[in-house]
Amino acid sequence: MYVSLGPAKVGFTFPGISYLNHSFSNLFKMKLLVCISQTPDTTAKVSFKSDGKEFDAAGVQFIMNPYDEWYALVRACELRETLGGSVTALNVGPATNETTIRKSLAIGADDAVRINADPQSAGFVAKQIAEYARIQNFDIIFLGKETIDYNGSEVGAMVAEYLDLPYISYASKLELNGNTATLERDIEGGVEVLEVDLPFVVSAAKGMAEQRIPNMRGIMTARTKPLVEVAPVAYEESAKTVQFTLPPAKAGVKLVDPADMDELVRLLHEEAKVI
Repeated sequence: MYVSLGPAKVGFTFPGISYLNHSFSNLFKMKLLVCISQTPDTTAKVSFKSDGKEFDAAGVQFIMNPYDEWYALVRACELRETLGGSVTALNVGPATNETTIRKSLAIGADDAVRINADPQSAGFVAKQIAEYARIQNFDIIFLGKETIDYNGSEVGAMVAEYLDLPYISYASKLELNGNTATLERDIEGGVEVLEVDLPFVVSAAKGMAEQRIPNMRGIMTARTKPLVEVAPVAYEESAKTVQFTLPPAKAGVKLVDPADMDELVRLLHEEAKVI
């Protein structure tokens, strides 16, 4: 399948010169924004505080969300290395997230922004990202396809809606030719190919890039790269978390004598309820 999304054209006028289409490759360096999240390590034990409304972070090790790190951030850095420009990493979170943010700088981001807030919803995060991006005129806004803690895949679409930009979700490949990007995403039974003009929002899936391990030089330079704190904008929550609950504990394995077919049928019918 091949789809071409209508051009996202924006007109700009300067004294004596008129520009159309956000096509500045000959005059301006491309600006790329990568939105990163901090999530519990994949091996962390999941538990909630006594009221069931908040994740219990005691003793939990946190990491950069893998989809943001391995695919969105690395692909943005690859484009910058090939085409020039800059990569900004953005996180919505408290000061305790700064170790994770510094890792994005070690991997290759040029600078970073932390919007100083304790996010309570995807809508809040999207609003903060959109309002910051609105005044920065980024060419591409990258996110991972989802975070590994909530798996909501909501923020990218919300950011695109706030900014009235095209949105490509779950992209596994992205190439740029001038002002036009060609993207691929896996669909059932094949691959969908899309075209979209800059600027746009994209969520990155497996295949977009390969994981990079920060080298010593990157780790050292990350210490001196800019990390700016920004105050959050006002946001009124339209929904709130009532309670988190853990799934029921898995029952132990039951062994059934191969000769006792009546017992096997009973268990499948009365307990597993599959027949």
